[in-house]
Amino acid sequence: MLNIDIKQAETCFPNLLQKTIEGNEILIMQNGQPIVKLIDVRKTRKQKRQFGSAKGLIKMADDFDATPEDCQGYL
Repeated sequence: MLNIDIKQAETCFPNLLQKTIEGNEILIMQNGQPIVKLIDVRKTRKQKRQFGSAKGLIKMADDFDATPEDCQGYL
């Protein structure tokens, strides 16, 4: 990823676009803080969700439905 100051970006924006098209990600910074990220949207396609892909990654406690002891008085 290329970081560039906003003042430099103003003078060489066409070059930054070309670099982005070539596959680079570019952060435009102002006062040392990122303000804009240039990416090629054609290369950032979301993957289609797949049913069951998180199987085995999520665990639920046996007492999930139980009311905690310190909350018994509120019911």
